[in-house]
Amino acid sequence: MSRRLSRTCTAIILGGLVATLPPAAAAEQAVEPAAAPAAMRGAAVPAAEEPPEQQPAALDVLERRPGMGEGLLFVGPQKNPGRVGPPGEEPPPEAGRGPQIVDDRGRPVWYHRIPQNEYVADFRVQEYRGRKVLTWWQGKSDNAGLGEGVGYIADENYDIIATVRSPDPEQSIDLHEFRLTPQDTALVVSYQQRPYDLTPVGGPADGDVLESVVWELDLATGEPLLEWRSLDHVPLQESDERPSGRAGTRPFDYLHTNSVSLDTDGDLLVSAVGTSTVYKLDRETGEIVWRLGGKNSDFRLGAGARTIAQHDVVAVGDGTYRMFDNQNMHSEGYETRVAWLRIDPRRGTAELERQLVHPDRVSTAVTGGSQGLPNGNTLVGWGSAGRISEFDAAGRLVFDAVFPQDYSSYRTYRDEWEGEPETAPEVRIDGASGDAHAVWNGATEVAGWRVLAGDARDGLRPVAREPWDGLDTDVDLPADASDAAYVQAEALDADGEVIGASAVTETGAA
Repeated sequence: MSRRLSRTCTAIILGGLVATLPPAAAAEQAVEPAAAPAAMRGAAVPAAEEPPEQQPAALDVLERRPGMGEGLLFVGPQKNPGRVGPPGEEPPPEAGRGPQIVDDRGRPVWYHRIPQNEYVADFRVQEYRGRKVLTWWQGKSDNAGLGEGVGYIADENYDIIATVRSPDPEQSIDLHEFRLTPQDTALVVSYQQRPYDLTPVGGPADGDVLESVVWELDLATGEPLLEWRSLDHVPLQESDERPSGRAGTRPFDYLHTNSVSLDTDGDLLVSAVGTSTVYKLDRETGEIVWRLGGKNSDFRLGAGARTIAQHDVVAVGDGTYRMFDNQNMHSEGYETRVAWLRIDPRRGTAELERQLVHPDRVSTAVTGGSQGLPNGNTLVGWGSAGRISEFDAAGRLVFDAVFPQDYSSYRTYRDEWEGEPETAPEVRIDGASGDAHAVWNGATEVAGWRVLAGDARDGLRPVAREPWDGLDTDVDLPADASDAAYVQAEALDADGEVIGASAVTETGAA
């Protein structure tokens, strides 16, 4: 059932620490770190941010033309698990690589390592308490595309200021959605196994089903303001799947909710792969207002308006909804598109207003999303196809990039971001080449590096300067500095002013 819930506990973890607080303590602790760390279901609390030992591979940028949107790209590269193997089988150890910020040339700006057996999804810039923050989901995921994890919120210093988990300690937040609202709530999804009679869809009477649960959580307290359970509203027969589908998944994943967002009137939009339907929900009661697409659509679909396994549905105004339309059910084949559908509730019709397809006819088996940019462009993350594209308002391709082979990002975003890491820059000397490597993980205002060297800590002099060239910038040192005993790297802004400096570092030179 869908219901407003009374507050029983706090399910928000602040300051990177985990604690469950009784109602009386929740208000006092809402803006302070929790008193003590504790184990977290589904994901480890990120450690203090440090420059990564091994840098992530850069995107391969294929097109970069005038007219691109402003800002950096936000991705969560992962190795595609595919849809093979027994249900519940975990992806290989190399699957997780962590959230990354990259620039238009594909160069990493910030990278956060995560445990090898974990994934990151939905990494982006959102607003929390009136300021820009970074948010992402992190946790475990299996080959059926089901996740168990938590949501993180980080500030401009890359410090975790809030961690959001399931209000039910027996359940977890799924990877498919972690969306903040203007009311400082979070829209999240949970997949929950239930014993269920599957005979209406050709399954056993003593079967099991995966129920999609949508929560709206109050970020100040962790209180669930709304709990929507799919089995109370969407029958099994509405699914295009059958119990033997989704690579043999058992329990039966009949709905597979993949996005939750706000409509222009404040109600909720829920997208489901299993029914190829968009559901509009009353935000107060959870009742279905209308269905768009699928077997029981409340709208007659015009030419080209039918979607298949769509993702990332958002309202763009005037009765129009933009969605990433895979046009595939778990396998590649038909070309994928971004579609804008306009509904007319009075006439009961839905028409295709416009669409974008990639010039290479990209086909995406699973995942994917799109973003409308302030300049009228549309950014497209092609999900499991491992590609990022940007189109201008006329539909022309102005940016195109691919991930390293076999890697992709669940969604991709572009936004303006000013990162101010509290860690200092670091410098090291490559023992093989003798070059200096300057790193300041997440510092977005660095335009160049100046390296100082000398034989005494207090006797350093400038010996080399290099424009910023990614998270790990290689600075070629002159021959007369190659045997210096100490080095230091200074980060320079666009005006050549020093904005940060590494510690004076021993080179190990004999």
